[in-house]
Amino acid sequence: MPERRTVTLTDPRALRAMAHPTRIELLGLLRHGGPLTATQAADRIGESPASCSFHLRQRAKYGLVEEAGGGRGRERPWRATAISTEWSDLSGSEEAQAAGAMLSRVVIERYFETAVEWLERQPSEPREWAEAGFFGDALVQMTAAELREVEAQIHELLEPFLKRLEDPAPPVEGSRPVSLVAFAFPLAEPEAG
Repeated sequence: MPERRTVTLTDPRALRAMAHPTRIELLGLLRHGGPLTATQAADRIGESPASCSFHLRQRAKYGLVEEAGGGRGRERPWRATAISTEWSDLSGSEEAQAAGAMLSRVVIERYFETAVEWLERQPSEPREWAEAGFFGDALVQMTAAELREVEAQIHELLEPFLKRLEDPAPPVEGSRPVSLVAFAFPLAEPEAG
């Protein structure tokens, strides 16, 4: 299990390297299914072992994955170094901002694909899980400070569940990985006139 909760990316090269759908999928797989070899990962995501091995090495370059010990070549296991990754689209150089924005777009597209996969799979899920999944949105009026406070409250609410990912004990009976995605952004100001 990862020893750190979060890896923060600031290097534009790392941000660009991360912005690859296969690399994003591999990192997610290692976070909740690892450690895995390149061959095992390839079987799960439908890529070749050579491709997975390459992408894992690229991830390792930037501290996102590491060898878990044992094995050789494509048969050595890899693990994620943290349970989450964060970056900013607005800090650093113009190059870092562009790379961060590109990564954000790729991640949002991946969340959309995952949500569509859920909609297709939902009818075949056990009833309790099919009914537990939810989508929703709200249009609200708030200040930037209030929006930051809402984000802090969401993080506080999720904290006990995040701690479960770091706990080496077996998962809570009946639990399974859940993707909880939240987007909050100001709408464009209406044009005057």
